[in-house]
Amino acid sequence: MNEAERIGPMGRAEERRARQRGGRRAAPKRRRSSGAAGKGGIRRLFTWKKILGTFFGLCLLGMGAFIVLYMMIGIPEGNADAKRQSNIYKYSDGAIMARDGKVNREVVDLSRVPKGVRLTFVAAENKTFYKDAGVDLKGTARGLFNTLSGRGAQGGSTITQQYVKNYYLTQEQTVSRKLKELVISLKLDREKSKDYILAGYINTSYYGRNAYGIQAAAQAYYRTDAEKLSVAQGAYLAALLQAPSQYDWAVASPGGKKLVKARWNYVLNNMVDEGWLSQSERAGMKFPVPKEPRPAPGMEGQKGYLVNAANAALEKQLVAEGTASSAKEAEAMVSAGGWTVTLNIDKKKQAALEKSVKQQLTSKLDPEKRKVDGDVQAGAASVNPKTGAVVAMYGGVNYFEHYTNNATRSDYQPASTFKPVILAAALEEQAKTQDGKPITANTVYDGTSRRQVMDNGTKVGFAPENEDDENYGKITVQTAMNKSVNSVFAQMGVDVGMTNVVDVAGKLGMDTKNMQAVPAQTLGSMGASPLEMAGVYATLANHGKKVTPALVKSAEHLNRTVTMPDPVGDQAVSREAADSVTSVLTGVVDDGTAQASVRNNPERDGQQVAGKTGTSDNNKSAWFTGYTPNLVTSVGLFGEDAKTHAQVPMYKAAGEPRIQTVVISRRRSGARTPSA
Repeated sequence: MNEAERIGPMGRAEERRARQRGGRRAAPKRRRSSGAAGKGGIRRLFTWKKILGTFFGLCLLGMGAFIVLYMMIGIPEGNADAKRQSNIYKYSDGAIMARDGKVNREVVDLSRVPKGVRLTFVAAENKTFYKDAGVDLKGTARGLFNTLSGRGAQGGSTITQQYVKNYYLTQEQTVSRKLKELVISLKLDREKSKDYILAGYINTSYYGRNAYGIQAAAQAYYRTDAEKLSVAQGAYLAALLQAPSQYDWAVASPGGKKLVKARWNYVLNNMVDEGWLSQSERAGMKFPVPKEPRPAPGMEGQKGYLVNAANAALEKQLVAEGTASSAKEAEAMVSAGGWTVTLNIDKKKQAALEKSVKQQLTSKLDPEKRKVDGDVQAGAASVNPKTGAVVAMYGGVNYFEHYTNNATRSDYQPASTFKPVILAAALEEQAKTQDGKPITANTVYDGTSRRQVMDNGTKVGFAPENEDDENYGKITVQTAMNKSVNSVFAQMGVDVGMTNVVDVAGKLGMDTKNMQAVPAQTLGSMGASPLEMAGVYATLANHGKKVTPALVKSAEHLNRTVTMPDPVGDQAVSREAADSVTSVLTGVVDDGTAQASVRNNPERDGQQVAGKTGTSDNNKSAWFTGYTPNLVTSVGLFGEDAKTHAQVPMYKAAGEPRIQTVVISRRRSGARTPSA
């Protein structure tokens, strides 16, 4: 066989190509490994040309889709009024408790609103409002991404977008709603003037206090018309829009007041930066404290307190589950109406608590006879420790007369009702005294008043005085709890480690964000509410399993049901630690500061009762939190100046030297009645 025949047609062709490349026949290619082949395949699949082509193709596809959307979506009719419905609030058995009122809105022409006031809203929400095209593409893209990823929306909306959402669309967090918002905002900005949009925005926004629009807000917060608002007042209303309930001065926490003041300053400083306000005018402005609110009809008595607290709980859950992106948006969703909210409030227990407070406290107060009696405020909450349900709540004498809910306010010290938390921390951490002895109910401490607290032989610079400066000498922890001896628990806090005490306080349900790990905290010098303390003691009553008081049982809106979190959680502290604290607190009832009010109470009916009294510095607050296996009730009395709302002492209230000695005793009957 000659060479040509041996090579064959295919071989000759290959040889010819080899000669063309340089006169040599190319060597047969070696088979690559599977890894090399895969790598080459990936390179061929993802070339720069293909990547860029795909990117531009997607861009063109997106642009085309947007053009189609832009052509298909028109500016709809406004629906803010048409869709507004009442919310219905029910007791736990389904009986109707209350319906919220009608929408409080009065549209005003922009020309009636002073120019400086108009600009406060621009400075607060959208400084580029008069220059932009009505949308914030970066913010909208971020919102779309967060919605798709299940994180909810986040900031970035222009005034135009907010107006579109308020008036033309809904507050729901969906991709379709956001795309509609984008398209309608662009069209609205092209078809309408900026003044038209700004007028719509300030006339449809929700300001809290059931006020929709700037005219209703001006009346609700300053008892004036929109045309008479000052720039300082306008800046507050503009700041308010970020979180209406949280920033309402009448009910804001100390932290909330700091935030709204900071927001108010931010608005005015922005106006100076934009040249809308002179530096001298800005320097002369003082924060315009709003007037007390006028509650809506139908919310008298305890209903207003319960409805507002239920709304707050629902709004918190809407944010937690991602349905709303912020407190502001959650509040707008709830205030838009159409909700049926069932509370855990037991109608009979609620009535019993209200009756008890009237019989045992308010009937004993006579402001005309004693001025101090007009400064006494009461708050209470009853919780089922097995389920976490808030079965009764007392917010104050009347929602129309005192807007702040005394059951949920946290600006007064819980005082000695914090001592069980210190003992729980000692038992949970298996702490020891300075001389190495385990801390139990029988451990002996020095109960000398003003005794220097020691830490490994070093004075910590804290020597608290016992009540009435009484010296007890060597006493057991049980006796120290019975007598509420400050010097013992101050030393115990250092023995346990104040960081551990704060940690256990958080596990039991206290808000520890602003709680400092210092010995002075052992006196209960932080802020707390009756509802919060009811939760702490409910956790102890529930053998250490975390109980978070739940006011709302269920909430439904059209075809959607909001799932409320389980009030009973995991083990917060060990069963042994919790039950040991409960055992010690039964001694307080039988032999300590609570014996006069509870031990001989005929309604006790042989039940085991545990509890702790507390009186803060200068008698500004007085407490009792007590519990049986089936009910925890925490009651607080607060000295609040009837005019200035400043904290004041309650000495000689109800005609007694110190409100702790008699009124707390009477209150205990009120606290027990719901469990009878």
